[in-house]
Amino acid sequence: MNFPQNLKYTNEHEWIRVEGDIAYVGITDYAQEQLGDIVFVDIPTVGETLEAGETFGTIEVVKTISDLFLPLAGEILEQNEALEENPELVNKDPYGEGWLIKMKPADASAAEDLQYFHQKSHCYLSAKIQTARITDKSE
Repeated sequence: MNFPQNLKYTNEHEWIRVEGDIAYVGITDYAQEQLGDIVFVDIPTVGETLEAGETFGTIEVVKTISDLFLPLAGEILEQNEALEENPELVNKDPYGEGWLIKMKPADASAAEDLQYFHQKSHCYLSAKIQTARITDKSE
């Protein structure tokens, strides 16, 4: 699995890459692998200003929908338009062509408070995905 060192990560397995006063957000390679084939990405928050940890969209796989959480407070500037026709780009290239949103952080230096990848994040996401699968099967 690939975890680029130039990114910061959340416990929910979103990543953020800050470039000046703009940041790109996506999900990790581990997250896309655990979720499976992504069939739809919904980002209804373009143009909105959200707080860190708020839901900015959802990602849909064959049998479940997962919330996407904003790593930093700020304005959602745009979504990756390529995902409308090709949501599988998130599976194929989660750190490149499969980015989800571009945002303007309220305070880009807050990214320093996020973490570099470590094993605890794997455990958190695995439990979250397993819970979603169990819930989906019981419906």
